[in-house]
Amino acid sequence: MKFTFTDKKVNLPKSLHNYAEKKVGKLDRYFKNEAEANLVFSVEKDRNKVELTIRSGGTILRVAESTSDMFASVDAAVTSMERQLRKHKTRLEKRLRQGAFVQPEGLEETSFVPDVEEREFQVVRTKRFPIKPMTVDEAILQMDLLGHSFYAFKNEDGGAFAVVYKRNDGGYGLIEDEE
Repeated sequence: MKFTFTDKKVNLPKSLHNYAEKKVGKLDRYFKNEAEANLVFSVEKDRNKVELTIRSGGTILRVAESTSDMFASVDAAVTSMERQLRKHKTRLEKRLRQGAFVQPEGLEETSFVPDVEEREFQVVRTKRFPIKPMTVDEAILQMDLLGHSFYAFKNEDGGAFAVVYKRNDGGYGLIEDEE
């Protein structure tokens, strides 16, 4: 597994990076391809935050955890990532390494994450509407007028399909098709 560490507005000791590499490295058994792990460490409002993103093939997994201790945040992020992998294991088994979820014989279960019964995705409502060409500013205005947290539109500037969304920090984000 390849690791990338980013420290935002905080100076962390090398021992924390080594600790995170050891903990996150245990998740490598789930992936057949060489996985890339990006860890972002930051401190927000006296909370130590760790954002963990793992890319393997076409699969991207992401978790963010925040606690009062950076080491505990790393542990919580690894536990959340493992929980996410186990929750969607039947869907992910086709993409991840064969036998990733099989426990070797004679070995005790080392995970503290309980097995969760997986539910089928259920589409409860379908909407159809024409996607109109507009600018990003018009799309944000339309989203705010509707009171939604996202809005899909055709970008007038590039002609590509795009989505604007509200971010947790109060700003806006834009997702565009590469076309």
